[in-house]
Amino acid sequence: MGPDTGWWRDAAIYQVYLRSLADSDGDGVGDLAGVRSRLPYLRDLGVDALWLTPWYPSPMADGGYDVADYRDIDPLFGTLAEAGALIRAAHEHGLRLIIDLVPNHTSVRHRWFQEALAAAPGSRARDRYLFRDGSPRGLPPNDWQSVFGGSAWTRVQDGQWYLHLFDPSQPDLNWENPEVRTAFEDILRFWFDRGVDGFRIDVAHGLIKQAGLPHLGSRQAGLIEPPARHRHPYWDRDEVHEIYRSWRRISESYGPDRIFVAEAWVARPDRLARYVRPDELHTAFNFDFLRCSWDPAALRSVIDSSLQSLHAVGAPATWVLSNHDVVRHVTRYGRPTTRGRGPQHEHGGPVDLAVGRRRARAALLLMYALPGGVYCYQGEELGLDEVTDLPESVLQDPTWERSGHTRRGRDGCRVPLPWRGTRPPFGFGPDGSTPWLPQPERWRSLTVAAQERDPGSMLNLYRAALRLRHEHPALGDGELSWLDSPPGVLCFRREPGLVCMANLSPVPCPLPSHEQVVLASEPLEDGKLPTDTAVWLQT
Repeated sequence: MGPDTGWWRDAAIYQVYLRSLADSDGDGVGDLAGVRSRLPYLRDLGVDALWLTPWYPSPMADGGYDVADYRDIDPLFGTLAEAGALIRAAHEHGLRLIIDLVPNHTSVRHRWFQEALAAAPGSRARDRYLFRDGSPRGLPPNDWQSVFGGSAWTRVQDGQWYLHLFDPSQPDLNWENPEVRTAFEDILRFWFDRGVDGFRIDVAHGLIKQAGLPHLGSRQAGLIEPPARHRHPYWDRDEVHEIYRSWRRISESYGPDRIFVAEAWVARPDRLARYVRPDELHTAFNFDFLRCSWDPAALRSVIDSSLQSLHAVGAPATWVLSNHDVVRHVTRYGRPTTRGRGPQHEHGGPVDLAVGRRRARAALLLMYALPGGVYCYQGEELGLDEVTDLPESVLQDPTWERSGHTRRGRDGCRVPLPWRGTRPPFGFGPDGSTPWLPQPERWRSLTVAAQERDPGSMLNLYRAALRLRHEHPALGDGELSWLDSPPGVLCFRREPGLVCMANLSPVPCPLPSHEQVVLASEPLEDGKLPTDTAVWLQT
């Protein structure tokens, strides 16, 4: 594909959770050949690019985010040759391909960590990681806690401890070490040379730790509850930006169309904007929007603060409703309390899936009308809900064990997709195969095949919205202006001549003057916009 400067400013990007998209060989796990087989579906959906979760060799202690070799493909997914074939095939379908990079930590199986275990304290091999002596009383070096639960320190045989902000199988790298920085710059070039169009940076806010590794006290914070205070000892350190400036120089040496997107859980929009200054990363996920409750005042506040902060640095917003780390938004929006809270957004309460899907349809039109780019997590275009009743025996997220079986973790949003048929595996793999996580029988009505036959399905709403994002000159990058609206209703204008209205109030509301209803998330009622419904109007 030729250069297309700025394509990422308003792209629609589809997140592929590789283990769960499509299984080509019947082993129960999605793979690269499975992704290739679904490229026509993704092209026809209307997205511009794919983001694939990690495909590297890994013990899979954390679904591939424990990387043993950054320059190869895990045999579970395929081969390096198959990765090259997928990149070429995606480009032939007009799709770009972004891969995951995991720079905060490696696997314990990585060659470097094995060398560190065999080396002495104070050695060059140990300096690539964060090994420290414990306290005189035999306690860890400090009080830091793992995102997955328990201490962030594990003791090795000679008495030293190593830091892992996640699972013990994921030792944190020492980004003050020049060898670490050089190695990752070479990894970027390795994959850019093979044609990938960009990288999603895992835990982009966590690479730098404060010198001395001071105690946190009571101010512990998980992955998605960023601390309110500035100068946290390991989240969102100012020094991390030097790394991304060097990476931006590398991407630009390959042309203006190679990009980065940051996974950065930070406290405020102005902190997020620092990651996407003109000489750093290109975009960053808008987690404030993802975490926001289904509340008009809260949503407008997040939209305004996001656009204002990002506009100040010349960067586009990147909107997202779900991903592989959080409860699917159909379920989230169907609960009495809709704001995402706590690690992986786990919170209880009864779920009304009918309400959740109705709100998810409205949220789609609201989000896709906003200026900037959008992400679609696989399965959200089908209206999939969180699978909250997975048997304990199948849970694989390390959170389950690390929390002493008190937090089920993220497996519920990672269940393999239903493609066709009336019983599992629903076309995810060959008939008779067993997916790595069981699919609920109730998904028979949500398969791709079933929804393609239903003009009013969630899938066909996504296809229509994505087609219009490409065709309508008002949608995509740009600006918005808010319009007066009744209480509980969000209404804004995109030029030329498109109005988006979302009714979050409990009563139907009249539509403003318009020439045509372009797209509605639900049928209108006597010319009025029903509750939990959004519409695009041509004026």
